[in-house]
Amino acid sequence: MNLFENYVARLAEIAWGPFTIIMLVGTGIYLSFGTRFVQFRKMKVAIKSLFEKNDDDEGDISPFQALMTSLAATIGTGNIVGVSSAIAIGGPGAVFWMWISGAIGGATRFAEAFLAIKYRETNDAGEKSGGPMYYIKNGIQDHYGVNVGWLGGAFAVFGLMASFGTGNMAQANSVSQSLEITFGINPVISGVVMAVLTAVVILGGVKNIGKVTEKIVPVMAIVYILGSLFAILSNYQYIPHVFGMIFSNAFTDKAVGGGVIGTVLRMGIARGVFSNEAGLGSAPIAHAASKNNNPVTEGLTASLSTFIATLVVCSMTAFVILASPAISMTAEGVMEIQGNLQGAVLTTTAFDSLLPGIGGYIVSFGLVFFAFSTILGWYYYGVKCAEFIAGVKITKIYTWAWIGLVFVGAIIPLEIVWGLSDLFNGLMALPNLIGLIALSPVVFAVLKEYEVDELKYKNNINTEIISSSEEAS
Repeated sequence: MNLFENYVARLAEIAWGPFTIIMLVGTGIYLSFGTRFVQFRKMKVAIKSLFEKNDDDEGDISPFQALMTSLAATIGTGNIVGVSSAIAIGGPGAVFWMWISGAIGGATRFAEAFLAIKYRETNDAGEKSGGPMYYIKNGIQDHYGVNVGWLGGAFAVFGLMASFGTGNMAQANSVSQSLEITFGINPVISGVVMAVLTAVVILGGVKNIGKVTEKIVPVMAIVYILGSLFAILSNYQYIPHVFGMIFSNAFTDKAVGGGVIGTVLRMGIARGVFSNEAGLGSAPIAHAASKNNNPVTEGLTASLSTFIATLVVCSMTAFVILASPAISMTAEGVMEIQGNLQGAVLTTTAFDSLLPGIGGYIVSFGLVFFAFSTILGWYYYGVKCAEFIAGVKITKIYTWAWIGLVFVGAIIPLEIVWGLSDLFNGLMALPNLIGLIALSPVVFAVLKEYEVDELKYKNNINTEIISSSEEAS
């Protein structure tokens, strides 16, 4: 088994090697320039479109529910454990590159959700189905006349496999371990409760998932963010020191040297991608179900998720860790970690040191609710991948298998599962990035048309106002 684990770990390293990271970053930069940084220019429109009602449009859930479902799957253990791992391995400068990943990832997420709406289909059950597998199959066929359905199928297979690991067992294990460490709850009990709660939600379909996630995601995010802010502001004197560590370490020779890609840059970008999933192709599967026929406004709504997941939630975790006594810097600029702590233990120790007595409970709350919401969001991703491969008839089998694996994940060691999860996550990104680059001319052209029509509308409104004023005078 150790040999197999080592083999899987090595394959995962290759899948998340320099080529994949360069592709993810390069695609984000390319789409950012191609859309003229739409993720920043249209943020006001994005927030407004989030709450617009589109009852006459096709779809199964509201744009807000679609965003919350994607955030449910996106905001997970990576925002707590992943950030601490990035700092422990890459140093404080990894946070800077995490921010860069989140900033350019907004354009990637815009394009993903845009294409998900434009090329979605209606399945035999009358539900909307979309995502990379559909826009690779339908979009490239329509735009280039080339049938690459096999590439969409490859994404669906990788996504299906990743869902069982990343989205299910790994998350259930994180919850059971956290509850056992903090409250002494037996993992078997945790597994049973999680499996039952998961069944109650997912057996109601995507509409029920949307109703649940729109309630729990804002609450869990606000509680964690407020707890983090309280810890940071209670120790505000360390804030300049934290910024100093991040920026001084981000551009050291370790960050930008060391071969093709430096440790600091690699860890920051990789963990940034893990935290917001921009480029992996998972989130557009949720946005394809949105009651919105306009791919541009849905893309704008989706772009908000990278800011929330990386620039807000991950930053909160990073600031608490770097402001705590658990992290120190030598005169030579070398980071030292108290007791060589890593992962959730490092985050918990940091919170406890800044907020004695309640800090650990904030981390436990975050881990439990972030991980459980990820189970709900990733179920939808996985079931849509399964549907693409074998049709609607497979969804019932997949659903009950999902519920059973939640219990299994809670009670067994998962070293091999984490390795397989990393591997298939990396493999998911490649077909998706190919689809995004190939269909980018469609994204750029439709966005340009949308902005021209938007400008005409504003000019007409202004003309009417001026005419009304002249008549009144």
